[in-house]
Amino acid sequence: MHYCVIHERCLTGFRFWCFYDLNTVDCLSISSLCQQSRRKVRNQGMNNVLLKDVEYRIQTTRLGVWRTYLYSSGAVFREFRSHRTIWGTPLLHYTRGICPETGKRIVAKGIIAVGRISLGVVALGQMSMGCIALGQVGAGLLAMCQASFGLITFGQLSVGFLIGVGQISTGLVAVGQLAFGRFVLAQLGIGDHVWSVKHQDPEAVDYFKSLLMWLKDLVAESSR
Repeated sequence: MHYCVIHERCLTGFRFWCFYDLNTVDCLSISSLCQQSRRKVRNQGMNNVLLKDVEYRIQTTRLGVWRTYLYSSGAVFREFRSHRTIWGTPLLHYTRGICPETGKRIVAKGIIAVGRISLGVVALGQMSMGCIALGQVGAGLLAMCQASFGLITFGQLSVGFLIGVGQISTGLVAVGQLAFGRFVLAQLGIGDHVWSVKHQDPEAVDYFKSLLMWLKDLVAESSR
């Protein structure tokens, strides 16, 4: 028994194979079957799933509401909103995945916001903005990210107005391998008062030694 294998690729990117017995179909029939399968795939691809009603699995807990949607591909969309709100803003908002209703990611917005893109008092995500920002790229009064921008910043790239600490940093007080600022502690530094491998400005040395003593006293007080 001999079989013919027809390979197709649908508009959604999935591949499939059709097997036909050569003893029961001829070449013209196979050509017709190919056209029919392509037409069927094309018609299926024209359906806009965003226009369909989306059924979520809703779970209500004592802390808030979970909304979950599972795609046929195995991808998951999840969202959590806390019952408790402050000035109409949820205390905690968490998002993950692509929203099936919009085809886009939902920005997490809350007092505490967690998601790929987040905005809140405390924001955690790949892109975050808040009073305290944590993640890969973030901006805030206090930012601790790989790339940080704000008043006080910590990260590989640390662009701070007041304090910047990182491999590459800026700020009135800048600490890093490469740093720019007024008071600079770095391997290679540029600023008004620099303490580096090759240059030790007396004002910079006194400033950072006094800063270190203040931090030690602060830690000692907090541990009592």
